[in-house]
Amino acid sequence: MLDGKNIIGYDRTQRGNVTFRTINPILNKENEIVFYEASREEVEEAVGLAHSAAGFYAETSKETRARFLRSIAEEIMALGDDLIDLYCSESGLPEGRARGERGRTVGQLELYAKLVEEGSYVQPSIDTALPHREPNPRVDLRKMMVPVGPVVVFGASNFPLAYSSAGGDTASALAAGCPVIVKGHPMHAGTGNIVSSAIAAAARKHGLPEGVFSHLNSKGHGVGEALVKHPHVKAVGFTGSHGGGRALFNLAASREEPIPVFAEMGSVNPVILLPEILKKEKDSWARTIAGSVTLGSGQFCTNPGILMGIENSDLDRFTELLSEEILRISPSTMLHPDIAEKYNRGREQAREQKGTSIIAELSDTAKPNVGRPTILKVKAADFRENPRLHQEVFGPFSLLVICQNIEDLERSVALIEGQLTASVIGTPEELAGYDFLLRQLKERVGRLIFNGVPTGVEVCASMHHGGPYPATTDNRFTAVGEDAINRWLRPVCFQNCPDSLLPPALQNANPLSLLRRVNGKLTRDKV
Repeated sequence: MLDGKNIIGYDRTQRGNVTFRTINPILNKENEIVFYEASREEVEEAVGLAHSAAGFYAETSKETRARFLRSIAEEIMALGDDLIDLYCSESGLPEGRARGERGRTVGQLELYAKLVEEGSYVQPSIDTALPHREPNPRVDLRKMMVPVGPVVVFGASNFPLAYSSAGGDTASALAAGCPVIVKGHPMHAGTGNIVSSAIAAAARKHGLPEGVFSHLNSKGHGVGEALVKHPHVKAVGFTGSHGGGRALFNLAASREEPIPVFAEMGSVNPVILLPEILKKEKDSWARTIAGSVTLGSGQFCTNPGILMGIENSDLDRFTELLSEEILRISPSTMLHPDIAEKYNRGREQAREQKGTSIIAELSDTAKPNVGRPTILKVKAADFRENPRLHQEVFGPFSLLVICQNIEDLERSVALIEGQLTASVIGTPEELAGYDFLLRQLKERVGRLIFNGVPTGVEVCASMHHGGPYPATTDNRFTAVGEDAINRWLRPVCFQNCPDSLLPPALQNANPLSLLRRVNGKLTRDKV
C-alpha cells in the first residue's frame, strides 16, 4: 500500500500538515503521490512504541528473529514490479540497478538471519570462579553482548533499498534485537514507504510487538533532529554527506545521555598508479578506472575521486587513454535535481582552483539532471597546497594528481584525510618495493585494495566498510557485512549470577550450543 502516510507500528498516520512529493529526475517533474511529514506527536508515538517493545524484542529467540528477517525478504520480493517501477521513477536509476539492489537487500537479510541462528555474534565469555586462588580468589564472571535499545536509521539518497528502510543498518539492528525507527529519505519516500509496509507486515505475521519497527516521512531536518535528541533512542545509523553526518554526531553528543552515531560520510578513495604496471597495462586500467568513475553516475561512496601517478611518458599515455574511455561512456541521470546541481557546482569549483586543467569533460547534454563525467589534473605541489582539492565531488568526477617522483607521491598521500578505501595498482615487484607507501595508506583507510578499483562492496564476513574520520565517525565499525551488527550491541558482565538467572548463552549447559570462550579456550562444551 502506497498512501504517503507514516507507518507507526501497525498504524498508518498523517497527523502533520507538511506535505511533499518526490521527483522523477529523468522526466524532471514531480511524482503524483503526496507524502505527509511526521509531526512531533507522531515522532513521540513511534519512539514510545519502540521503547515499550525493546525489552520484549531483546529477549526473542534466535529462531524468531531469523524467521522475521527472512519474512521481510519474502514480503519485499512479493512487492514484485511495483517496487521496481517505483524505485526507478524516484531515482532515475535503471531497472537492472533496481533489481540488483533488491537482490542485495534480501541477501543482507538472509546474511543476518544466518548470523543470528549461528549465534556467535553475542561473543559469550566465561571465566569460572577460582575460590582457592592465592593471594586473591576469583569470582565467577560471564560476559556477552546485548542489544542497545531503539535505533534510528536514516535512509540514504544513493541506495533507495540497500541502505534505506530495509537496508544493512535496519537489518543488522533488527538482527541484534533492537527496535528500529527509519527516518525515510525524501528523494525516494515512496520506495521507503512500501518497503516499510513489507517490514511491518512481517512483524505482524510473527506476532512481534508493533513498536519493533516504524517509518517516518520527512522533508526537512526537524524529524531527524527530534529522533536523535529523544532520550529513548540509543544509537543512530546514517549514510550520507559529511555535513549531515557531523550535524547528527554533534547533536547526539550534546544530549544529557550522549549516544553513538555511526555515520558513513563519503570518501575520495585514492587510486595510486605505480609506474611499472602502466608500461604494459595502461589500456586495460584506463578502461577499468573510467568505468569505476562513471558507474552509477559516480554516486557511490566508493567512487575513485583522486588518482595519483608519477610523471613519465606512460602516465601521459594513460591520461590520453582515460580521456578517450571517459568520453565513450554514455552519461546517466543523477538521483535528483539537487544532487545534479550540487555536482555541477562542485565540478566548477574544482576547475577554478589553481593549477587544475581538464583531461576529459563531456559536452553539454540536452537531457536534464545528467552527470557530465569530468577528469581534471593537477601537479602534486598545487594539490598539497589546496585542501579544497582533497574533498569529494559527489558524481562522475576524478582528479589526477601528477607527482614528480616517489617522494612527491608520499608527501601527497601523507596529506590525504581518512578514507573508506585506497587502491594501489602495480606489479608484484613494485608492490613489494613500496612498503612505506603501503603503510601510509593503511593508516588512512578501512579497506586497502591491490590491483582493483574501489567500487563494488561485497557483503560478507571479511568486508570492512568504514574508515578513519572524516570517512566515518567511528573507524572501529563497519556498515557492511556480518560485523555491522556490533554497532547495535553492548557488553554486560554477570558476576556470581545463579545459573538459572543467566541468559541461555552463558548457562553452564550451553543450551544454544554456542562457541564460547571458557577460561581462555574456545569450546562448545558444557561448563
